[in-house]
Amino acid sequence: MFKQITSAQNKEIKWLLQLQEKSRNRRKERAFVVEGQREISLAIKGGYTPLHLYFVPELIDLQEVVKISKSNTQNPAAITEISHEVYDKIAYRGSTEGLIAVFQSRENKLEELEFETKHPLILVAEAPEKPGNIGAMLRTADAAAVDAVIIANPKTDLYNPNIIRSSVGCLFTNNIATGSTSEIIEFLKNKKIPVYAAALQASKSYHEVNFRQASAIVMGTEATGLSEEWLKNSTQNIIIPMHGEIDSINVSVACGILIFEAKRQRSLQP
Repeated sequence: MFKQITSAQNKEIKWLLQLQEKSRNRRKERAFVVEGQREISLAIKGGYTPLHLYFVPELIDLQEVVKISKSNTQNPAAITEISHEVYDKIAYRGSTEGLIAVFQSRENKLEELEFETKHPLILVAEAPEKPGNIGAMLRTADAAAVDAVIIANPKTDLYNPNIIRSSVGCLFTNNIATGSTSEIIEFLKNKKIPVYAAALQASKSYHEVNFRQASAIVMGTEATGLSEEWLKNSTQNIIIPMHGEIDSINVSVACGILIFEAKRQRSLQP
């Protein structure tokens, strides 16, 4: 018989809500919340360890919950049955199949990044602020199967529920790390990876750049662009020519254009 929680005022549920809502709690506990079977399965496939599972028996088969719990072979995740009332309190979406999980987080250290190819394609995003943009970039990175995504000077922790939700679980499918701009530049220099900074100054059209070699495509924010440190260390600044009335596009859209141009060039490589 599993533990049952039927009140949204339960201490454990309040703990779970704090874990969802406060990055401070996620850092302290070294844990984060994922809802939905697809996102949970992607987290497990990505090597994340489930610690707790909360399920609504009317919405998901118990055997499926037990199977997910046992994916943590050394220490199966604790299973708790919750009521619809509790589920409605803690779930962001009503269509997440009655399952919510707590996972152990990672430190996402830059020095732990490993590449399986001699010519990695890397996406670097400096100080992205909007979880929706971060999620969209992670989805694009997954679709293109880039070798790594690096977040410079992050404004929010990666395990923010809004990032997990907007990335549709692609936070877990990407090879991802965080660090300061200085640390990342040093890392790329040590790996001899050219830097292509999306910037207006001294730029070439992205079509004119050779992305067949190892490449780090670096994106700034829509509001302020890239910091001077990136511009000083750029191998070549690149630009997407604008043909309409406005002079910029959404950063996640720009990211998709540049990454898939690199993939197009690589597909033509003998």
